[in-house]
Amino acid sequence: MKTLLLALALMNPVEQLDWAVQRQVQHSRSPLLERPMRGLTDFGRPVNVLGGLLGIAILDRAAGPATVRLAVLALAATNLVVEGAKRAFFRARPDGEQKRSNASFPSSHAANAFALATVLARRWRRIAPAFWIWAAATAWSRVYLNRHYLSDVVVGAVVGIACAWWIAHWLGKRLEWKAAPA
Repeated sequence: MKTLLLALALMNPVEQLDWAVQRQVQHSRSPLLERPMRGLTDFGRPVNVLGGLLGIAILDRAAGPATVRLAVLALAATNLVVEGAKRAFFRARPDGEQKRSNASFPSSHAANAFALATVLARRWRRIAPAFWIWAAATAWSRVYLNRHYLSDVVVGAVVGIACAWWIAHWLGKRLEWKAAPA
């Protein structure tokens, strides 16, 4: 009971921050940013992500297939966590939409973008900042377009990074085990 009360007490400041950021962002929206923000959100559609991963597998013959395999496993784990959380928390979106299958918390766009950034930054370390900037911009586009609260995208980002890291760690251990002499 004490844990539940503590959790509820901690949620109030987060919820207040979510509402303050949402009001400020919606008040400050600019016609100049509408198209780029929608483009960032649309780039996260499954067909675009899978097309990009296919391109990596084809163009980077040295490590592309392994990178894509890691990305697909990381995205699968990320989406299992996100979809379970969406159904468990069932938070309405800032724009008022309330469907259990498409709840606001956590943001799957943010989770997927950060999972991919984690995998791609691991592969191409020199341009890692570009992947992190892209992921952050994608996550912010969801707040800007009034589809998520700040806490939705922050938790989504953490879930994506954690799942990608866990899958890379698990896969690395598994490959070490397979390669070990009998």
